Amino acid sequence: MENRGTPSNFIKNIITEDLRSGKVKEVITRFPPEPNGYLHIGHAKAIWINFTLADEFGGRTHMRFDDTNPVKEDLEYVNSIQEDVKWLGYEWEELRFASDYFGEMYERAELLIQKGKAYVDDLSADQIRELRGTLTEPGQDSPFRSRSIEENLDLFRRMRAGEFKDGEKVLRAKIDMASPNINLRDPVIYRITHSHHHNTGDAWCIYPMYTYAHPLEDAIEGITHSLCSLEFEDQRPFYDWVVAECEMPASPHQYEFGRLNLAQTVTSKRKLKLLVDEGHVDGWDDPRMPTISGLRRRGYTPEAIRNFVFETGISKSQGLVDLQMLEHFIREDLKLTVPRTMAVLRPLKVVITNYPEGQTEWLEAENNSENEEMGSRQIPFSREIYIERDDFMENPPSKYFRLFPGNEVRLKHAYFIKCNEVIKDENGEVVELHCTYDPETKSGSGFTGRKVKGTLHWVDAGQAAPAEFRLYEPLIAEEAAETDGEVEGLEAADKPEPTFLDQLNPKSLEILHGFVEPGLKDSVPQDKYQFFRHGYFNVDSKYSEPGKPVFNLVVSLKSSYQPAKG
Repeated sequence: MENRGTPSNFIKNIITEDLRSGKVKEVITRFPPEPNGYLHIGHAKAIWINFTLADEFGGRTHMRFDDTNPVKEDLEYVNSIQEDVKWLGYEWEELRFASDYFGEMYERAELLIQKGKAYVDDLSADQIRELRGTLTEPGQDSPFRSRSIEENLDLFRRMRAGEFKDGEKVLRAKIDMASPNINLRDPVIYRITHSHHHNTGDAWCIYPMYTYAHPLEDAIEGITHSLCSLEFEDQRPFYDWVVAECEMPASPHQYEFGRLNLAQTVTSKRKLKLLVDEGHVDGWDDPRMPTISGLRRRGYTPEAIRNFVFETGISKSQGLVDLQMLEHFIREDLKLTVPRTMAVLRPLKVVITNYPEGQTEWLEAENNSENEEMGSRQIPFSREIYIERDDFMENPPSKYFRLFPGNEVRLKHAYFIKCNEVIKDENGEVVELHCTYDPETKSGSGFTGRKVKGTLHWVDAGQAAPAEFRLYEPLIAEEAAETDGEVEGLEAADKPEPTFLDQLNPKSLEILHGFVEPGLKDSVPQDKYQFFRHGYFNVDSKYSEPGKPVFNLVVSLKSSYQPAKG
């Protein structure tokens, strides 16, 4: 994989100075997803930043699963995340799990208690929230904040032994309930959860909170630059507090960058899981989903995604990126590498009445007019063909250059045809056209006579392969702002029921049945094509069967998006 590096950015400048000054000897980063869902396009940026920056400076990147919440985590997600990172083209130096450090995390928690820096609280989650205060008002001390060190140690060890029920007690850091940073108002660092863990089984019934565990993991692994999205900026003081008060031998530092927000795209894993669980999509890899597996199934390539995140750069800004920018990079990646063929998605039969019955000729067609190295293919042509229903109008408006009674058009790679008769059913719907062809106008023959303004794609009716086509629009009909404050790894507070379901686009999926050239009949998943005048398509991995391909629309052919120059 070609590594383009990262553009000049503030994190690169920090690393350069840290190495120059001797503050760090080697750059070690980490990609730390929580295995509670599938990776999405936003994660692709975090992956690129961590792996590429480490590689630029001759360092290494750990793959670490922040698996501190067994209620939401699953081995399925662990496996899918590893598959996605590899597919994107990245290799980690070491594979780690937060749960590997549960023993040390527990010991550090006892250390905090012994130093008078943590206490066991009997308040419920709602009560803790009520006493926490607001951004403008200080919090209030819990009535259990003054427990003795001995009592706190005893209670915490009994929590560990499983003597209490879920939610009955928590361990809180003892910092400052009047701090202007609400994250320092005695945050919870351990809770009771009698749940089976995918990695540690039933060895534990108390689990560390993410904000406590994460800095410890970084310190244990010797991470030098803990890179995360900007939502964690207010958590950095607690990150530093944990590292210092737990007396960790290494002192990692956290740096924040602006997350990737894509227009008309929801990247909250909670919301994406709701879409899956309620059947609004057919799984995490539904081609309408912004997940890496969904993009892969739709037909996106690792190169297109990497080029996209490279172009978004690294900064502190939280801008909204146009969806067309992502689409631009997949077009650029496919336009010279995939064959250009013909497919009819909404077929209308055309009978060429003056073409000999029973005759089939084979016409030569280039595979990609912009890449001669892709060669050519032979396509059949006979008396009966299919064209797009949208390419015919019985009573067209002015400047309509496709097929209508009395008009002549060119068939791509074939001949001129002229519409002479329109056949309708009992309901008045057009079901067939009768046309004549001019044998002197064969494509490539050098014919220089009359000109036509319309060129139509088509497939031979006798030998075309039946196919299903799945056309996609954005899953969200209008802009769906990420207002729920969800951040990777942070515990969700009480939130109102999601309203984004009201913004789902009822036209996000359209399924059509038509025909493709016979050479495409045996296409296999991940085969990609440009269908003339339709767009780029990819053979679906879930619904395609041998001899019965299903094609997903990757992206249309044209866009109003203009990439930045220079």
